[in-house]
Amino acid sequence: MLRARVLIPFAVATLIWGSTWIVIRDQLGVVPPSWSVTYRFLVAAVAMFAYALATGAPLRLGRAGQAFAIPFGVAQFVLNFNFVYRAEAHITSGLVAVVFALLLVPNAILARIFLKQPVAGRFLGGSAVALAGVAMLILHEARTDASSGPATILGVGLTFLGVLSASAANVMQGTERARALPMASMLAWGMLWGAGIDALFAWMTAGPPIVEWRWGYLAGILHLGILASAVAFTCYFGVIRAVGPARAAYSSVITPVLAMLLSTVFEGYRWSLLAAAGGVLALAGLAGGISAPRPAAKSG
Repeated sequence: MLRARVLIPFAVATLIWGSTWIVIRDQLGVVPPSWSVTYRFLVAAVAMFAYALATGAPLRLGRAGQAFAIPFGVAQFVLNFNFVYRAEAHITSGLVAVVFALLLVPNAILARIFLKQPVAGRFLGGSAVALAGVAMLILHEARTDASSGPATILGVGLTFLGVLSASAANVMQGTERARALPMASMLAWGMLWGAGIDALFAWMTAGPPIVEWRWGYLAGILHLGILASAVAFTCYFGVIRAVGPARAAYSSVITPVLAMLLSTVFEGYRWSLLAAAGGVLALAGLAGGISAPRPAAKSG
């Protein structure tokens, strides 16, 4: 049975990320996506350095630590989010959230290849049920999406690229090298490197910084930087280090259901029988798969 030290951070990250898709949608428009991503992770880096100082975590990582933080920051905080923010310009936030639930698949595959983590049969069965539910949600969203066909394909493709980038960063967190680094320090530097590279990319592609001095936009940056990044990633990567990338990715299965529930309240989202059935299947698969015993890794 999973302990509270895993279930509580898992629940915190999932609940926070369930709301981020709507907030990201509000960030699009006046400010180029890459600048919004930059501001988000600059705020997140400041928050993580403050947390590291408050908890006594070392601020220096050394060359080996920085050699890990840089590619990790690029995969998670540059590639992943630049793809996701651009995807939301072409398809609905609900569809992006649903497609991102497929993170479960590359996480499980890459963890098996690079971390030698075996997969239990019940986990595979639960994953298949959950993914069937996700497929039904995708079908519902595709039917109701007002975007043109090419725009929908582009948006889904960008989301898949974000999924692959996030999966690479997830698997990096499951390595012994990552476990040897203090979480707060590693995340602080990864976010700082990510914000710096995001800024360079934004300046090259969109010109000098642009800020929308609207309360909603600024509040969204703080929400995404502090809660959805500093807090949620600390919780989520702690879960990865405890149970592995495959199980941790169940957060991405339940997140779109939460996102759609919030969309029902704030955006007038209408549930169809297909979407409701997909949500039930996704949650049922989650319950079955996450309760599977974790098989011991093979030695050698």
